[in-house]
Amino acid sequence: MTVKRLESYQRLMQEIIILRCELNEMNTTDAGLGSSVIKDYSKGFERPQAVVGFDGERYRRKRRLLDKKEAEAAEIKNWVEAIEDTVTRKVFEYYYLDGLPWKEIAKRLGYRDNPDYPRLMIRDTYLKKMGMK
Repeated sequence: MTVKRLESYQRLMQEIIILRCELNEMNTTDAGLGSSVIKDYSKGFERPQAVVGFDGERYRRKRRLLDKKEAEAAEIKNWVEAIEDTVTRKVFEYYYLDGLPWKEIAKRLGYRDNPDYPRLMIRDTYLKKMGMK
């Protein structure tokens, strides 16, 4: 795990929501239709003809991308949930998974007078211990 991957969690979750909506739209509306051009020789000479149908390749490509992003998000979430110390785990959950600002995290953990404490003394210490920073 890297800090960069942890920081990408919020963006990953937004992309997952967008991809799910796109796939749903492809299944329920005309957004999933695509067209190809074939050469028709039925009259004895070449004529281009448009063929319209469901674009299965585009759907499968988006589905593979969604599966990949969901797996990465699950891996990040599982890594955070595997942190043994409860306070450290909550700091990581609040910041990386929930996207809360440090002031709010300090308030929730009872460090209202020192909003930098969770960042400096809990998160940074854990990252150094794990060799990530």
